[in-house]
Parts: sequence; structure tokens; C-alpha cells
Amino acid sequence: MIYLLAMAPVYGQYYSETVRPRPRVEKMTRLHFYFHDIISGKNPAAVPIARPNITNAGLFLTLIAMDDPLTVGPELTSTNIGNTQGIYVWTAKDPTMFSAVFYADFAFTSGRFNGSSFGLFSRYPMTEIARASEQVIELAVVGGRGAFRMATGYARTRVTYANAENGDASLEFDVTLYHY
Repeated sequence: MIYLLAMAPVYGQYYSETVRPRPRVEKMTRLHFYFHDIISGKNPAAVPIARPNITNAGLFLTLIAMDDPLTVGPELTSTNIGNTQGIYVWTAKDPTMFSAVFYADFAFTSGRFNGSSFGLFSRYPMTEIARASEQVIELAVVGGRGAFRMATGYARTRVTYANAENGDASLEFDVTLYHY
């Protein structure tokens, strides 16, 4: 019996083999689309799921889950090409500013890249909401799937609409992806 117990860990090990991968050709893809973060209304696409337990915090340290639409044009009613699912933490104490730590998966549900996605994990730096459209922010691409497998790259984004009262915003994205 002791012999059988001693052998169990040996047979429970995983199998591993290191092989030399075949050479792959790196591709570059550029994407342009609009992202709509809608917090207000009866059917919001982004919802606060946790807030700090302190008085007068406003949105500071609020954790927001999102399932935001991606469109071809700047209007929310333009052709939908996918959605963004993820979370961000609002990190600006000043209510006239926006800053966040941002993780999201940008998934495409139509067109050439239907079924593919890429992930962003980056910090959105401190931005004055009233002047947000004047700034271009760069975010890091950290991976992908489907046509964007093993993606790296960056997204340059600019606010096209921001409502400081209810938190709604639309952003224009220009994304450069390097993938296989």
C-alpha cells in the first residue's frame, strides 16, 4: 500500500515537451473605431459595481464594469462592429478630472475581424474633463485572440464627447496591432 502511495505523485505529473517553433511572419493591423461608455439612463453599458465607504468620494475609487458598444462612426447610432467588456477604476479625486486604471477586451462581432479581439491593460492619465477632446492618450495593447493572436501594440484615443454631469463619454480609437 505504501508503494502505491509513493508512486501516485510520479504518475500525476503533467506532460511537457519543448519544441522549436516554426518561423512566423509578423503582421501589422491598423484599426479605427469609436467606443461609447454610457453610464447614465435606463440601459447603461457601464455600471459602478463597487464604491469606497467614505463620505463625499464622488466617483473616486469607483470600480466600473462595462459592456460598451464599438461603432464605425462617432454617433452611438452608427454601425455597431463589436463591444468592449472589462473594468476600470476611477482614480481622480477631483470631480472635474478623469484618470483610471483600465482593463478591457475589445471584441469584434462583424466584418473582417469577426470573432477576434485584443486586450488593453493600461493607465489612462489624469485628464481635465472639460479639455479632454484636446488630448490624445496612448494605451498599451497586451494580447489578443483570433486574427490578433499574441498581439502587442498601442491604442491612441481621443475623447469626442464627455458629459461631466453623468459620466457618459465617447472616444475615437486609432489602434496599431502587431500580431501573427
